[in-house]
Amino acid sequence: MPPFALVTRVIRAMPKLPDTAPFNIRHKELDAQMAEPDFYGDRRRAAAVMREHQKLTQLIEMAEKFKSIEKQIADNRELAEMEDDAELREMALEEIPALEEQLGKIYADILTAMIPPEPSDSRNTIIEIRAGTGGDEASLFAADLFRMYQRYSEDRGWKVEMMGGSESEAGGWKEVSFLVIGEDVYKQLKFESGVHRVQRVPTTETQGRIHTSAATVAVLPEAEEVDVEIRPDEIEISIARASGPGGQGVNTTDSAVQILHKPTGMIVKCADERSQIKNKAKALKVLRSRLLERREEEEKAKYAAHRKAQIGSGDRSERIRTYNFPQGRLTDHRIGLTLYNLPEVMEGRIDEVITALQEADRDMKVQALGHSEAAE
Repeated sequence: MPPFALVTRVIRAMPKLPDTAPFNIRHKELDAQMAEPDFYGDRRRAAAVMREHQKLTQLIEMAEKFKSIEKQIADNRELAEMEDDAELREMALEEIPALEEQLGKIYADILTAMIPPEPSDSRNTIIEIRAGTGGDEASLFAADLFRMYQRYSEDRGWKVEMMGGSESEAGGWKEVSFLVIGEDVYKQLKFESGVHRVQRVPTTETQGRIHTSAATVAVLPEAEEVDVEIRPDEIEISIARASGPGGQGVNTTDSAVQILHKPTGMIVKCADERSQIKNKAKALKVLRSRLLERREEEEKAKYAAHRKAQIGSGDRSERIRTYNFPQGRLTDHRIGLTLYNLPEVMEGRIDEVITALQEADRDMKVQALGHSEAAE
């Protein structure tokens, strides 16, 4: 559904321009930053500022267009009321519906542009997948999800770096975590958090019965040291001998690291590297990302009265998607999306699902902005 269709009633009730003054002020601030001699010294910051500047430029241009069309409508109404010539009066009135439709669409576009960007959207992302109910079949499904995200990332030119994991006897993953590095990774993957359910006939099933299993996916924006401060007295670090795949070097050195974050009780383990120092660094990276996500979720909860209704709320207890292999069907329960291309999806072609989730999230935010504008 196009965004303008969502706010038609709001337009009819209150066809006025939203307050864009704060965006004009911010636009000038960014102009000043971009004029600084050392602006391009920090490429990441410069890119973020330029993206925001471009978005605000478009918003300001749309606001000016809104005012222009609004004036045209007012002029046509005035002409229709004052003009004695019936033909001219009719022409003026005939133009108004088309102008009002333009006004409504621009209004919706302005609301969309006014949606504040998620500060973590441009970050690299840590994905953690854990097998849930279903035993070995759940671990095999966790491995399938890992492969799906890996393929999706590779197709987009992103880099995938293993953080750690624990294999099952069946050849799947009891749990696995990995870092995805690239442009706007979190923006694309943040709605994957939640419980993923699979319905299929396991290879060990002799009677052809369909089993239901589940795996949990956690999507964490990568945190930096400046985002989350972890004091030495807040953590307890344990060292143990690593086990599992990785060769003799991994299995014979005391390189596995476990970190307990005392204030929250969070535990992070990492044994992917042969070096104890590298495992400690990776474990701290995961811990910071979990703490950052926790903080952001707490902030969102302050403003979300109906958390379960939100797309991408990150509620791990909520089943978000079902993968039905016998029917070749994928269903995302949050937006009622059903696709019948499951083999392609499992090969990493999940763009259609991700786009639909992003559009649903945008439309929900547009509606919220429209209602808030109408209430003022």
